[in-house]
Amino acid sequence: MGFVVVLLVQCSALGTWVFSVLGALVAIPVGIKRKSLGPLVFFGTTGTMLDIIIGMTQCEREHAEHQLKLLQDSQNSTTTNAGTDSFS
Repeated sequence: MGFVVVLLVQCSALGTWVFSVLGALVAIPVGIKRKSLGPLVFFGTTGTMLDIIIGMTQCEREHAEHQLKLLQDSQNSTTTNAGTDSFS
Protein backbone atom coordinates (compact mmCIF):
# COMPACT_ATOMS: atom_id res chain seq x y z
CA MET A 1 0.00 0.00 0.00
CA GLY A 2 2.86 2.38 0.79
CA PHE A 3 4.29 1.90 -2.70
CA VAL A 4 1.00 3.03 -4.27
CA VAL A 5 0.97 6.18 -2.15
CA VAL A 6 4.57 6.99 -3.12
CA LEU A 7 3.73 6.33 -6.75
CA LEU A 8 0.72 8.65 -6.60
CA VAL A 9 2.72 11.44 -5.03
CA GLN A 10 5.49 11.13 -7.61
CA CYS A 11 3.25 11.41 -10.65
CA SER A 12 0.34 13.56 -11.73
CA ALA A 13 -2.51 11.26 -10.73
CA LEU A 14 -3.70 13.71 -8.11
CA GLY A 15 -3.71 16.64 -10.52
CA THR A 16 -6.74 15.73 -12.60
CA TRP A 17 -9.86 17.83 -12.14
CA VAL A 18 -11.47 18.27 -15.57
CA PHE A 19 -14.26 15.70 -15.25
CA SER A 20 -15.09 16.77 -11.70
CA VAL A 21 -15.66 20.34 -12.87
CA LEU A 22 -17.61 19.18 -15.93
CA GLY A 23 -19.78 16.96 -13.74
CA ALA A 24 -20.57 19.88 -11.45
CA LEU A 25 -21.28 22.20 -14.38
CA VAL A 26 -23.75 19.70 -15.83
CA ALA A 27 -25.29 18.85 -12.46
CA ILE A 28 -26.08 22.39 -11.33
CA PRO A 29 -28.62 23.28 -14.06
CA VAL A 30 -30.11 19.78 -14.02
CA GLY A 31 -30.42 19.91 -10.23
CA ILE A 32 -32.07 23.32 -10.36
CA LYS A 33 -34.53 22.14 -12.99
CA ARG A 34 -35.43 18.99 -11.04
CA LYS A 35 -35.15 20.74 -7.64
CA SER A 36 -33.01 17.91 -6.38
CA LEU A 37 -29.45 17.28 -5.21
CA GLY A 38 -29.45 13.86 -6.88
CA PRO A 39 -27.87 15.05 -10.14
CA LEU A 40 -25.09 16.79 -8.22
CA VAL A 41 -24.33 13.59 -6.35
CA PHE A 42 -24.48 11.47 -9.51
CA PHE A 43 -22.54 13.74 -11.87
CA GLY A 44 -20.13 14.90 -9.17
CA THR A 45 -19.16 11.40 -8.10
CA THR A 46 -19.03 10.15 -11.69
CA GLY A 47 -16.72 12.99 -12.68
CA THR A 48 -14.51 12.38 -9.67
CA MET A 49 -14.30 8.65 -10.43
CA LEU A 50 -13.35 9.38 -14.04
CA ASP A 51 -10.63 11.77 -12.86
CA ILE A 52 -9.23 9.15 -10.50
CA ILE A 53 -9.33 6.37 -13.12
CA ILE A 54 -7.71 8.53 -15.80
CA GLY A 55 -5.11 9.81 -13.34
CA MET A 56 -4.23 6.29 -12.19
CA THR A 57 -3.97 5.08 -15.79
CA GLN A 58 -1.71 7.99 -16.67
CA CYS A 59 0.40 7.34 -13.59
CA GLU A 60 0.74 3.63 -14.39
CA ARG A 61 1.75 4.49 -17.96
CA GLU A 62 4.38 6.96 -16.75
CA HIS A 63 5.71 4.38 -14.28
CA ALA A 64 5.88 1.68 -16.97
CA GLU A 65 7.71 4.03 -19.35
CA HIS A 66 10.16 4.92 -16.58
CA GLN A 67 10.77 1.25 -15.77
CA LEU A 68 11.29 0.45 -19.47
CA LYS A 69 13.80 3.29 -19.77
CA LEU A 70 15.69 2.02 -16.71
CA LEU A 71 15.74 -1.51 -18.15
CA GLN A 72 17.01 -0.28 -21.52
CA ASP A 73 19.70 1.84 -19.84
CA SER A 74 20.73 -1.17 -17.77
CA GLN A 75 20.91 -3.40 -20.85
CA ASN A 76 22.86 -0.76 -22.78
CA SER A 77 25.39 -0.36 -19.96
CA THR A 78 25.75 -4.15 -19.68
CA THR A 79 26.33 -4.41 -23.44
CA THR A 80 28.83 -1.55 -23.34
CA ASN A 81 30.71 -3.09 -20.40
CA ALA A 82 30.83 -6.49 -22.09
CA GLY A 83 32.19 -4.88 -25.27
CA THR A 84 34.94 -2.99 -23.47
CA ASP A 85 35.92 -6.05 -21.41
CA SER A 86 36.56 -8.11 -24.56
CA PHE A 87 39.12 -5.55 -25.79
CA SER A 88 41.12 -5.64 -22.54
